[in-house]
Amino acid sequence: MTGEDPGPLIRLFGLTGGRARPQGETFDLVAIVTTVGGSYVSELIPEHRAVLSLCRRPTPVADVAAHLRLPLNITRVILGDLRREGFVTIERPRPVAQTIDERIYREVLHGLRSL
Repeated sequence: MTGEDPGPLIRLFGLTGGRARPQGETFDLVAIVTTVGGSYVSELIPEHRAVLSLCRRPTPVADVAAHLRLPLNITRVILGDLRREGFVTIERPRPVAQTIDERIYREVLHGLRSL
């Protein structure tokens, strides 16, 4: 052994246990991750703790990957593990049509009628 740094690939393999895909339901870049509850297990790895801290507010998967500075597939495995343990929820974003409330529709309609 030369004592050289084995590089990031060995570390990434260790983070995921060699897995390339998360277990359970798949999710994409725009899925929203939110921490569940407020207490964390101190034995979690730093990446898990970073996700739990970041996702106290709903955060897209892409932003989590950018914050962790990890490849997307590794981030998905980490998120899948946290979801399986009940630490986070991962939800698809609601379609735009469902995010606009009725009040906005009424205001637009009133504006159109006044033209």
